[in-house]
Amino acid sequence: MKIVAVTSCPTGIAHTYMAAEALEEAARQGGHTISVETQGAAGASPIAADEIAAADVVIFAADVEVRDRDRFAGKPTVTGGVKRAINDAPGMLDEAERLLAAAPAATATATATAAGPIAVVPPPGRAPSSGGSRLRQWLMTGVSYMIPFVAAGGILIAVAFLIGGPEIANKVNGGTFRGVTYEAVDDISNLFEETGLAGVLFKMGATAFSMLVPILAGYIAFAMADRPGLVPGVVAGLLASAIGAGFLGGLAGGLLAGAVVLAIRRVDVPKAFAGVMPVVVIPLVSTLIVGFLMIVAIGQPIAALTDAMTDWLDSLSGSNAVVLGALVGLMMAFDMGGPVNKVAYTFGLAGLAAGNQEVMAAVMAAGMTPPLALALATVVRSHLFTPAERQAGQSAWLLGASFITEGAIPFAAADPLRVIPSLMAGSAVTGALVMAFDVTSPAPHGGVLVMGLMGRPLLWLAAIVAGMAVSAACVVAAKSLRRGDPVATPPSTTTGIRGPAAVAG
Repeated sequence: MKIVAVTSCPTGIAHTYMAAEALEEAARQGGHTISVETQGAAGASPIAADEIAAADVVIFAADVEVRDRDRFAGKPTVTGGVKRAINDAPGMLDEAERLLAAAPAATATATATAAGPIAVVPPPGRAPSSGGSRLRQWLMTGVSYMIPFVAAGGILIAVAFLIGGPEIANKVNGGTFRGVTYEAVDDISNLFEETGLAGVLFKMGATAFSMLVPILAGYIAFAMADRPGLVPGVVAGLLASAIGAGFLGGLAGGLLAGAVVLAIRRVDVPKAFAGVMPVVVIPLVSTLIVGFLMIVAIGQPIAALTDAMTDWLDSLSGSNAVVLGALVGLMMAFDMGGPVNKVAYTFGLAGLAAGNQEVMAAVMAAGMTPPLALALATVVRSHLFTPAERQAGQSAWLLGASFITEGAIPFAAADPLRVIPSLMAGSAVTGALVMAFDVTSPAPHGGVLVMGLMGRPLLWLAAIVAGMAVSAACVVAAKSLRRGDPVATPPSTTTGIRGPAAVAG
């Protein structure tokens, strides 16, 4: 077969490239040719139009909406998440073969006419994605575009606090801190002169951070309705921020904006108006409807719910906080960068935006524990791991320290029943200890690189070490119980992800 494929995950860091490598390896093993477009954090190099035209089948391994999906219209399509491609790339190729065998005459049938462009007859394929799957893709698309703003803005704010102290926010925005009243900086051109480097960093970080909800809402709507959804989506996010509805308001506003745009696009209009619809009519009408609903009907109830969540987070102490830490730890290790992991991370961001820094500290520590624990296990009991896994363990030290949970995926993909529960146990311990120690993190990312910005950093590090020890011990114990010589059997080549180069991607 001639195959074209697109891989994409919410963060665009690890899963995207590991899925691509798995598909390429499976295609090579099966004697097929494949071109993979990785729509990751570094951007994408689109597959050439002639390659798409010559392809027999398309594979989408994506947890977010595929950009410019229309390019592949009319081709038999196999769809799945990035985890499926990582764990079962040959299975996706087998499905593609069955799809072609079932409808050989309908494969990319095209008829060129002198009067117009080529008309492509789409072949029968898999049933469309379920409503829940589509909803998850829309939400994950919004999260994927939001995360770079999170990382840049959050770390800049954290560095500003480190340099200028906790009063830097009051120096920039005005207010009273420890009995001292500061006037807000009215002219931003005087910011450096009046507040120094810390004030400049805080302003830049706060500006980036203020875009989280609008970007989240805008790209949820974009995933649903393409470019026409951006304007009402971003406006809905801005209104959600202004009302105080926060992340929940952004989620609701983005979904509302996408639904409104899709409804407007179904309306038949005279050809004379077709040209102005996407430029004037759709943005104007959709923004009017969405904005009115956000202000009058939707925003305030969601703001009340957000305030209730904030009050609940602030009230957590003792055993309740420990249970919450254990829960987010379990979620961070469950799919190591997948949707459940992202739910926990987004919850940490919501708490951070509301002023609660403890949950973010627990989330980050619990996300670092899985790759670090596996790196430790490959050192302590190297004979239980294949040579490829030992090499992946070397990369996992750096990935774990940088808060890239995906460094654990090669091990989990090869032995999920033993590895995943072991990782969840250690991350739960880490999350619970961080909450028990009242560690705070003003930074949403960075791992050990932002350790100096944290409250009680040594206790935070101790919690990670404890979780590492638990997970490593569980992995070693579980692998020691299995029968046979684990190193005698060469590592499976079906996933194509066992080497450290794949993990570093």
